[in-house]
Amino acid sequence: MIGVVGAIAKICGGGGGGRPNLAQAGGRDADKLPEALDVAIAQLREGLG
Repeated sequence: MIGVVGAIAKICGGGGGGRPNLAQAGGRDADKLPEALDVAIAQLREGLG
């Protein structure tokens, strides 16, 4: 989960980290949030697929 959150945060110019069961992230470019959420949804669908 940490790798997924960190990769999505990088889209927004940030990074992520945390424990295996709880990940957090932040970024500096809020304009990129819609793109990051689209990537997150796609990765979740693929993982649940």
